[in-house]
Amino acid sequence: MTSSLFSPIFTKTLAATLLVSIAATANADQRIATFDLGSLDTLDALGASEQVVGIPKQSLPDYLSAYSSDAYTDLGGLKNPDFEAIAESEPSLIFYTGRQSDWETELAEIAPLLNTRLQGDDYLASFDENVRQIASHIDAEARAEEALEALHADIEAQREALSNAPRTLVVTHNGGNLMLNQHPVVHDVLGVAALEMPDSVTSETRGTRTFTPLSPDAIAEIAPDVVLVIDRSAAIGDEPADAEALAQALDDAGANTKLVLLTPALWYLSGGGLQSLKLQIDEVVNAL
Repeated sequence: MTSSLFSPIFTKTLAATLLVSIAATANADQRIATFDLGSLDTLDALGASEQVVGIPKQSLPDYLSAYSSDAYTDLGGLKNPDFEAIAESEPSLIFYTGRQSDWETELAEIAPLLNTRLQGDDYLASFDENVRQIASHIDAEARAEEALEALHADIEAQREALSNAPRTLVVTHNGGNLMLNQHPVVHDVLGVAALEMPDSVTSETRGTRTFTPLSPDAIAEIAPDVVLVIDRSAAIGDEPADAEALAQALDDAGANTKLVLLTPALWYLSGGGLQSLKLQIDEVVNAL
């Protein structure tokens, strides 16, 4: 929903209506259709799997494979919702993120919406708020607080363990190209220092997004001890990164670095959930 299509008054009225509708149905009998896989794993961790009625099955990471069963309606793709299937699942609440923002109006005609996209500069604070928000709609506040307390204790322990972490660079692989990824789980949650970019590295803007391409020569100049790769191509079903070829290219450029390919779907399609954040933390700790 954008201001170019709807007046501010209409937008505020719709938002208020949705919030009232959500509050009225916030209980343990919710029927939840979720396009947000991080929220799905939070629901699962909070013991609310029976309240999930639909998910986008083609994008499920391995750790959520149980939701591929016929007990759950396939809602289509993350960017291609199947509105007929969504309606047939009869949800009382729909979780969505920015990937589905173009269809807010259509989704809102089926059921009240809850935007579960993590927002703001403080990733962990936003994460906590999101977990609590989800828990409030399924009568699981106490369980959520217990889970958050355990997770924060683990984060503190791992931050301490990584206090002398090697120089770490996170990149995204997409179609054979590498781009800088200042991932908040690595740099904000775990406190691993982000590396300074040399003058030879420049960013470019495409639409509203800014990208920083990194060549093997640039990575050699940055001189990381470890390169963590988030493979977008593999996550969306395209040609995955060739780890051997990439390692050879870095070696040819003079980069003396350890290359680690992270679990693609976990880092690109999921994340932001009670289970996925713990899994991401474990991957980074194991890599470093």
